[in-house]
Amino acid sequence: MTQAPLALVTGAAQGIGFACAKALINDGYDVVLADINAEGLSDAQSELGAAGAITCDMGNPDDVRALFEQVAASNGTLTALVNNAGIAAPGDFLSYSLDDFDRVLNVNLRGAFLATQLAGRSMVENGVEGAIVNMSSINAQVAIPSAPAYCASKGGLMQLTKVAALALAGHNIRVNAVGPGSIDTEMMAAVNSNPEALKVAISRTPLGRIGSAEEIADVVAFLCSSKASYVTGETIYVDGGRLGLNYLR
Repeated sequence: MTQAPLALVTGAAQGIGFACAKALINDGYDVVLADINAEGLSDAQSELGAAGAITCDMGNPDDVRALFEQVAASNGTLTALVNNAGIAAPGDFLSYSLDDFDRVLNVNLRGAFLATQLAGRSMVENGVEGAIVNMSSINAQVAIPSAPAYCASKGGLMQLTKVAALALAGHNIRVNAVGPGSIDTEMMAAVNSNPEALKVAISRTPLGRIGSAEEIADVVAFLCSSKASYVTGETIYVDGGRLGLNYLR
């Protein structure tokens, strides 16, 4: 019997990460889930029937290294990695603390770098022609004044994706990113529960609605698959047309 390909999804206890794990399982992957939320992680593993679930703080390098060591020891060699874990920590720009700035970049950018490096090493050492997908954002291109660290981290992740794609291309390891727009997740809960804020978000989205986590996951699954075998170094924006909107009617 052929062994199923193995994927690791970070930030997988809920939202987009959970949807990505589900989509990959439906595509025949064995999927290991990672998240800092131990209770949510356990629930997600039970619901999905995932191959493993490991509690991990992606902002802690020791945790990230331990995560990859445990996956290798318990599950084998990764074929795919989805760097989805991320935090926001909004605040006023002029009073924004360095601690908050570092905390966001440690999870969103440094954690993704280390995970990509460790996954890349494993794939190269084991002769795996794999795929890595980073979860970026439309905020890699546009900005929110109250989210300096988040926007900086997503812009950095876009460039990290290009660098890693070039560095690993010779091993036929593809690295891409997905940039969601306004998606119905916990991060959007405050907007979704406020009719006026939701109206503004939808007015800036040409397709006229909020996207779903499953719509992001479908693109992630595509990028992990052989159907995207000639795609690397790209960020695909799944935003209902928002980045292309020049002005509001």
